[in-house]
Order: sequence, then structure tokens, then C-alpha cells
Amino acid sequence: MQTIPDWTRTHGTPEIQGHIRQSASDFEVTEVLDYELAGAGEHDYLWLEKQGANTAWIAGKLAGHAGIRESDVGFAGLKDRNALTRQWFSVRRPSSAGTDWDSFDLPGVRILGQARHGRKLRRGAHSGNKFRIALRGVDAPATIVDERLDLIRVAGVPNYFGEQRFGRDGNNLGLATDLFEGRRLRRNKRSIALSAARSYLFNHILQHRVREGSWNRLIPGECACLDGSNSIFAVDEVDQELQKRCEEMDIHPGGALWGRGESACTGDILSLEQSAVAPFEEFRKGLEAQMDQSRRALRLAVRDLRWELDAQTLWLEFRLTSGGYATAVLREIANFKL
Repeated sequence: MQTIPDWTRTHGTPEIQGHIRQSASDFEVTEVLDYELAGAGEHDYLWLEKQGANTAWIAGKLAGHAGIRESDVGFAGLKDRNALTRQWFSVRRPSSAGTDWDSFDLPGVRILGQARHGRKLRRGAHSGNKFRIALRGVDAPATIVDERLDLIRVAGVPNYFGEQRFGRDGNNLGLATDLFEGRRLRRNKRSIALSAARSYLFNHILQHRVREGSWNRLIPGECACLDGSNSIFAVDEVDQELQKRCEEMDIHPGGALWGRGESACTGDILSLEQSAVAPFEEFRKGLEAQMDQSRRALRLAVRDLRWELDAQTLWLEFRLTSGGYATAVLREIANFKL
């Protein structure tokens, strides 16, 4: 078992208490695709609603129904099992006649719509997700709730990886230790282990930036990330234009997703990142032997944030870019329990 830290919050300890995921409908996730579908092509695109099932498991069931390999089923992102989620899947058509999707029957899954497209749906192809979440048992005054949420709407939140990335009781970090000690893992387990270790180091880097108050501002030597994109660029000097873009959340400070290769940042930022990961030599060296270094935004903009407090239930609606965790937002709003 690996203890996951209670990562430092930027807006202080919340005065709000509550419970999430009291039912699947309390946590709704709707995927936003990043491109228009052509209406023709060799892939069926299925708009699915699911609850009580994980994304990869459903992909296997779709492949079995179509009579194709599971690798010929695509999806843009993994969605929570314990939630009501809507997302796209692509399924290669085995023949010109296609697949009879009207006969597809899987408990907890509904096909809400169909389309066709020429390319398989790739991981990360969506621009983000919309959330509708109920926080129940809230006894804080409405003024406290409004003040906290107004702050988050303007300032965003630290872009921490959520606890689900590390598995129950941090078990995915245990897999990473096994991998780096030479144990052979199946392909999917290996991917989970690498992602967990990388996310763990990133969160420590971000926590250092939160504690010194620089998670939301650019520093010379920085590597900035364009909002909602994988594009990055070096910041040698912070001029008025860059400062304005950062204030408007068009760009964000970036942090290392650890791996091999020369860091994209320099100076004080490089020293900070190296210091943050120094205690975790096994993870650091293991990642350097397995994958290339990249960058991730340290700040997460919370777009279209709306809320309603009704009879001790706080309903929240917001939109996050791809890769953002709703739990990173919720932990800045409230001390919540499942």
C-alpha cells in the first residue's frame, strides 16, 4: 500500500463539507469531441451512455459484437466507472454492410446516437469534458459557497492528477515499483504503472510550485503550455504580453512529466523540479529508462462554472480540458467524502 499525499491546496482548507457519488446520476460526465464527423467512412461512431462499467471493458464488448479485434475499437478517454458518462467509441466496420447495433444489448449501456467517419477515434482526440456533479450534505452558508466558487472561476485550480490515477490504496504505485525492480508486467499493467509513477512525480512538482505561490504565474526559464493543447514554448523573459495571456488563462506555467531527455526549462524552475523529484530516485530513474520527458500545464481553468445550492445539495456544472480531473476541482471547493 502506498499513501497518497493530501496535495497542498492553493485556496486554503475549504470550510465546505459534503459527499459525492451517492448515486451514479450525482456524477455526470459528457465528452466533447474535438472534430466533426464526416458522415461516411469505414468506422461506426457510437455515442454511448454508460454507468457501472469501465471504458476498456465496453470496448471489448463492442469488438465482440462487431466480430473484430479489440484494437479496432477506439475511444478518446477513459471515463469513471462509478458515474453516468457519455462518450464516443469508434468501431471498424467488418464489411460494407456494417454492424447491426440495434441488437447490441449490454446492461448499464445505451447507444444514444450513431455516425460514420473515416478514421479511428484516437486517445486524447476530445477537447474536454463537461461535468454535472452533486455535492450532498452541504451545511455551509450560501455566502461561503459563492465566495469559494467565484474564486475558483477566476483563478482556476492546480492541475493535480486525481487519486484514481494511483489506484485503490495507491496500488498502481506498487505496480510501478515492481516494474522498476525488473518484474515483467502485461502491456496494460505496464502502462498503468508508468502513468502512476509519472503522475506522482508531477504532483510533487506542482505541490512545490503551489507552496511557493508560482503555480499560476510565469517565471523566466519557464516552459509555458497553451491552454487545451499539447503545444509548449520556452519563456526566457516574462513581458507584458505573456503576463496578460497568462492572466487570461490562454497559457499556463508547465511542469515536467518525467522521463529521459533534456528538460525544456532552465534556471530556478529546473532546480525546483529536480529538487521536487530527488527523493524518488527509483521512480525518476525508472521513467528515464522507459519514456521521453514531456510537459503538462500546472493550472487547470474551470470553464462555464455554474452552481446552485438547494436543500444542502450543491449542484455544480463546469467544463475542463482533456486530461483535467474533476476531483482536482472538487478538492478546492470542499472536504468531500465518497
